[in-house]
Amino acid sequence: MKEEAKLLCRLPQDVKEFLARQSEKYGSSMNSEVVRCIRERMVRTDEETGFWLENETAT
Repeated sequence: MKEEAKLLCRLPQDVKEFLARQSEKYGSSMNSEVVRCIRERMVRTDEETGFWLENETAT
């Protein structure tokens, strides 16, 4: 089983509504949409700086 960390996060109402629409559109949970968005940002950061990728491969 994957390790999971819990995070309580406050969101602006418009962001919450966006997540709700996206989760409805793709048949996923709001949590899955948050993870997807963060992972997309991680990939963009990797492409721009290589930082995350370098640190992930070192472990």
